[in-house]
Amino acid sequence: MSKARTGTLSALLCIATLAITASASAADQVITEWDLQTNTAAAKLLNDAGARFEAANPGFKAEQSHILNDAYKTKLKIAFGAGQPPCVFATWGGGPLREYVKSGQVVDLTPYLTKDAAFRDRFIPTGFSSATIDHKVYGVPSENTTAAVVFYNKELFARYKLQPPQTWDELMNVVKVFKANGIAPFALANKNKWPGSMYYMYLVDRIGGADTFRNAVERKPGGSFTAQPFIAAGERIQELVKAGAFAPGYNGLDYDIGASRRLMYSGKAAMELMGSWELSTIQNENPGFVSKVGFFAFPSVTGGKGDPKDVIGTVGDNFMSISTACKNPDAAFKLIKAMTDDASAQARLADKRLIPLKGLAVSDPYLKQIQALVTQAPSIQLWYDQELPPKMGELHKDTLQALFGLSMTPQEAAQQMENAAKTELK
Repeated sequence: MSKARTGTLSALLCIATLAITASASAADQVITEWDLQTNTAAAKLLNDAGARFEAANPGFKAEQSHILNDAYKTKLKIAFGAGQPPCVFATWGGGPLREYVKSGQVVDLTPYLTKDAAFRDRFIPTGFSSATIDHKVYGVPSENTTAAVVFYNKELFARYKLQPPQTWDELMNVVKVFKANGIAPFALANKNKWPGSMYYMYLVDRIGGADTFRNAVERKPGGSFTAQPFIAAGERIQELVKAGAFAPGYNGLDYDIGASRRLMYSGKAAMELMGSWELSTIQNENPGFVSKVGFFAFPSVTGGKGDPKDVIGTVGDNFMSISTACKNPDAAFKLIKAMTDDASAQARLADKRLIPLKGLAVSDPYLKQIQALVTQAPSIQLWYDQELPPKMGELHKDTLQALFGLSMTPQEAAQQMENAAKTELK
C-alpha cells in the first residue's frame, strides 16, 4: 500500500474516531428524566425547571418524559431490567426503590447532600425518610406532602343535611342516605388496584394502630399479616361493598383516565378517598368544581386502637433519584436541584402541592389544612404497595381487588400475605 493511501486511511480513521468521540460526548450531555406528572401544570413546571437547568449549564440538555402512573411503573421496571434506565427518575421510595438500590442501580446521594448542605437543609429532615436505606439517601423529596383524605361534594352533603362523618357508624349512615337517594356514596376507580388499598390501610390503622403493619413487616414477635386488624379491615371493606357504597363497575374503572373524578363532577358520586394531590388534578381538569369540594380525615372505628390523627401518605411524594447508568451524575444532580428550587416550589404551591421545605409560606386554606394534618399526625404510613417489596406490593393489590370483588374472604387474603411475608421479608 502506498504512503499516500496509508495516510488517507489514517486520516479517515481519525475523523471517524473524532466523530464517535464527539457523538459519545454529546450523548453524555443529555440528561434523561422520567416522572409521572402528566397534568398540564405539573408537566409545565418540570419542563420550566429543565429549561433553567439548560440555561445554567450550557451544552447540557434535559430530555424529560411525563408518563401516566401505571404505565410509568411498568416502563421504569423494564428499563432497569434492560440496564437502560433514565438518568433521573421518580419513585415513592420504599420497597421498589430498595430493590433498585440492592441491585446497585441507584446513585448514593449522601455525598452530594453533604457537600451541598445549604440545599439539603432546605428540606424537612423527615422528607428523606422513605428514600433513606441503610443510612444512605437515594432520593430527594420533590413533588408534594400528601395525605389520603376523603374528598366530598359539599353541595350534595348540604342537600341531604349531612355532616362529614367522624366515626365508622356515622360514615355508614352517610352511605345509607346517599344510596337511598340514588347517589353512589363513593367514587372508586379500582382497575388500578391501589385506590382501593387506601381504605384497607386506614382501616388496619384505625382498628389495630400504627404498629400493626410495622410489626408484621418487621417480623416482630406476634407480628403477622393474619393478625385480627388485617382480617377486620377486610371485613369492613366487604361491609361497604354489600351496603352499595361504590358506584357500579368500580373494579373495572380506570383512575388514570379520571373515571372516579368524572363521577364526582357529574354528581353521580358524593365522596372519593384519594391522596391530597387530587385537588390539584381537579383544578387542572375542572376548575369550576374546586369550590364544591371539601375533605375530611378518614373516620375512627369504635373500639379501635388507632389514633384518628394517623395519616396514610408520605412527606416528599415523589422522590427523584439518579441511576448508576447515568454518564454524568453531577449534571443529573443539578437537574434535580432545578426541579426542587424556589421557583419550582412556588409553582407547586400554585398547583396546590407542597414540597416538604422548611419555612414554606403557605396562604392557600386547603394547603394549610393538609400541612396541619400531616404536621400533627402521630404516624405517617407510606402506601403499602410502595413500602413492601415489589412482589408483596403486587400481591397486596391483587388480594385487595379480590376483597372488593367479594371473590376472596378477608381470612384468605390475610393468609396469602402472611405466606408471602415468610419468604419475602427476611
